[in-house]
Amino acid sequence: MNVLKKAIELSHEFIGNILNDGDIAVDCTAGNGNDTCFMANLVKDNGKVYSFDIQEIAFLHTKSSLIEQDLINVVELIHDSHENIDTYIKEPIKCCMFNLGYLPNGDHSIVTKPHSTIYSLEKVLNLLKFGGIVTIAIYYGHEGGEEERKAVINFVSKLDQMYFAVQKIEFMNFVNCPPILIVIERIG
Repeated sequence: MNVLKKAIELSHEFIGNILNDGDIAVDCTAGNGNDTCFMANLVKDNGKVYSFDIQEIAFLHTKSSLIEQDLINVVELIHDSHENIDTYIKEPIKCCMFNLGYLPNGDHSIVTKPHSTIYSLEKVLNLLKFGGIVTIAIYYGHEGGEEERKAVINFVSKLDQMYFAVQKIEFMNFVNCPPILIVIERIG
């Protein structure tokens, strides 16, 4: 039995500790819909999850999962880049999830990019409520992944500690670019 948890398991644990019925959440990288469904189950019928992805296949997988789990009425699916978040969301949010990299079982040449991720993060942090969190699972074992990892870590390292607490969680002895989890909490 492994006691240590993977990045996505920890991300769900952090989100699960604060996201409640009626809250607003964002999945900036819908992928196969797992995180969107996870958050939709937490916000229930009184809350809302905004779910972004640029890939049609990700959009369709997420939609299918939501319909299958009877959660479609809780989610607004957005077939657009997360860097355009401010076009769709004007209200304060309780949490946000990012899984950076590529779509599992998808086209590995379509990846998240440093500039759009940082641009999106800036906007997300402006929407984040006091006590809210952002989780960023960084998968960087692909072309361009190391650049994005460096850009994200550089950006979050410079956030003002009066307003944000930032934690980085990673496996120290794993090879082949193990995922890194960044958790940002709005504290002021």
